[in-house]
Amino acid sequence: MKQYLILQILVVLFACAWNAKAARLKDIANIRGVRSNQLVGYGIVVGLSGTGDSKAEFTNKSIERMLDRLGMKVAGKEVSSKNVAAVIITAQLPAFARAGNKLDITVSALGDASSLKGGTLVQTPLRAADQQIYAVAQGSLIVGYAQGGVHETVARLPNGAIIERDMGEEFASRKMFRMTLHAPDFTTAARVAKTINKELAGKYASALDAGTIDIISPTPYEGKGVELLAMIESLEIEPDLTAKVVINEKTGTVVIGHGVKVSKVALSHGDLTVKVGDDSKKKDGERVMEIDGSANVGDLVKAMNRLGVSPKDLITILQSIKAAGALQGDLEIL
Repeated sequence: MKQYLILQILVVLFACAWNAKAARLKDIANIRGVRSNQLVGYGIVVGLSGTGDSKAEFTNKSIERMLDRLGMKVAGKEVSSKNVAAVIITAQLPAFARAGNKLDITVSALGDASSLKGGTLVQTPLRAADQQIYAVAQGSLIVGYAQGGVHETVARLPNGAIIERDMGEEFASRKMFRMTLHAPDFTTAARVAKTINKELAGKYASALDAGTIDIISPTPYEGKGVELLAMIESLEIEPDLTAKVVINEKTGTVVIGHGVKVSKVALSHGDLTVKVGDDSKKKDGERVMEIDGSANVGDLVKAMNRLGVSPKDLITILQSIKAAGALQGDLEIL
């Protein structure tokens, strides 16, 4: 019964996929230059209850430098403590971030500290790939929860970092914009350019390749780049999808993309006989599934579902059909 339910769910997913409507352009593409940036920093957490690093190679030097900046001259050996842990801080700096805004950060133990619970992160600069400081983090940690219990060597700090400099380009006065598709495809790129040109009543958009569309700002939108992009992002596009079947043999999951066809083929699996595009009649005592030659894989799955085929058998059948060259699409096995 559970196997039949899985197949029924798959059939529903196939139907939804084939009846899917157009997607907003903002959901399948992004504006070049509008993206987040990764930040990282090295710091120390203090105030732990004996759960810090047992080896002081990192923490001694870090504490010595920190106290030196605070006007206290001490040697590293004089500040050894298991109440301190070396940590790595990570964060995502959003596009158009402005100085003074706050970021959530993740703090992860670098050494052999057993827990960061109850600790406080000391002021730590966060850098991007260009090695420039974009934010500063500090605050009391909240340990993270994982399946099966508390994961105490990783902590979160909501609004734990303050952005120190503005990010993002000036978009309002730009005269040209470039969009990139999340899934490059020549047909989709051509549809995007055509839809934008129709909306703007002129040839302002052109597809450079399968994943890039350039847009020139029309005269009515000069100095109004934000309004132009807001309008373009809301346009609905029907993306063209590659005919593909994805199989996860470990979980028994099968995902079938729109447009996957099955050529004329006959297949025998146990006491089941599969015939696509065959006029043979059913014989007594055998389970025969006959499907029209114009069938797609969705029709095949529905028919097998009616016969009670398990997900495991479905995977084997699809692999065999692909090996015979009768599956018109890519077969990807995870």
